[in-house]
Amino acid sequence: MEGKEVLLEVTADHLNTGLRGVPVGTCRTSFVTPTEGVHYCGYPISELTNFSPEDIVYLLFNKELPNAQQSADIRADLASRGEIPGDLEAVFRTLPKYGHPMDWISVAIHTMGMWETTGDWKEDALNLIARMPRVMGLMYRIREGREENIPADDTSLNMVQRFVNTIGLENVDNEKMERIIATYLVLHMDHGGGNLSTFTGKAIASSKATVYSAMVGAMNALSGPLHGRANQSCLEFVLKIGTSDPEEVEEFVRGELAAKRPIFGFGHAVLRTEDPRASAQFALGEEICPNDENFKIIRTLREVAPRVLAENPKISNPNANVDIASGALLFHVGLEDPTYYTTFFGWARVIGIGAQIVDERTIFRNGKGTPIYRPKYFAEQQTLRHVE
Repeated sequence: MEGKEVLLEVTADHLNTGLRGVPVGTCRTSFVTPTEGVHYCGYPISELTNFSPEDIVYLLFNKELPNAQQSADIRADLASRGEIPGDLEAVFRTLPKYGHPMDWISVAIHTMGMWETTGDWKEDALNLIARMPRVMGLMYRIREGREENIPADDTSLNMVQRFVNTIGLENVDNEKMERIIATYLVLHMDHGGGNLSTFTGKAIASSKATVYSAMVGAMNALSGPLHGRANQSCLEFVLKIGTSDPEEVEEFVRGELAAKRPIFGFGHAVLRTEDPRASAQFALGEEICPNDENFKIIRTLREVAPRVLAENPKISNPNANVDIASGALLFHVGLEDPTYYTTFFGWARVIGIGAQIVDERTIFRNGKGTPIYRPKYFAEQQTLRHVE
């Protein structure tokens, strides 16, 4: 079209492919490159790993890193929003203990939305972000039957400390747990605009459904084994290997490939090098738990799997991705049930998806917001001559 850049000529080959590679919008919070991975507001993720989660909340919502005063202000602002406006413990006690933790998170978010929705996109997004640490801690306690003597939510603490305070695990190193979870949150908050959970949340919000309803849809999308639940599968994969001996690990990997089963923790749709988020977690593991048995397994996998996978010319990126190390680190600090791991992913993505929803509803098109998503579908028998 005259005066407009043509980004992609859509052909019949693009249909029924999950919109892979088809441009549908723009994203102000993050993008991914083949060599440096995800960038938050222009900053490569490798430069952000030592920032606090609160500072990255500020970055994603304001598109700049905070100065010292702004950092203190965002911490205070989130702390002031932390109180859950109803008895979530009572709601959690009614849910089936065998239900997946991601379903519990969805119920919690929807319930909080029914208790209190302001109708202001940014206010609701920040309120939800501020309440997630307590939601996560209560979910753990009640699912595990540890319902007595749950500590009060101390909103003078930062977000990660509030979770650690609520979950109240015994015989764990809280300082290590806080560091691992803080790093996990920073690395997982955002990943472009087109991943399934983010796109789902924004599509729901485009109907002017509430932030809470949109986020429930996003969490349900994230819960699938082809998306966020991959990190759960990765730790289960590591536990199944059970040895860090390089020869045995290689034999295991080749056996899984021969059986046409996936090698979890490797590959990425865009990256062509090791995911910098994986590199950051390996560096953290080498510092705080180098002799942990699961960490030794993933250290060996990091060396063996790419070499074996690279033997297949169809594999464009055989390198480690973000999922390879996160489960081993969480397991090390006492979070040993992998079914919970996707909820940490969800907690992080509530922040990035919330920021993207606010952008699409209040910033884009000079503040009018993007229109309701409504992609075109063709009847199966319909001629496709005009898109060939």
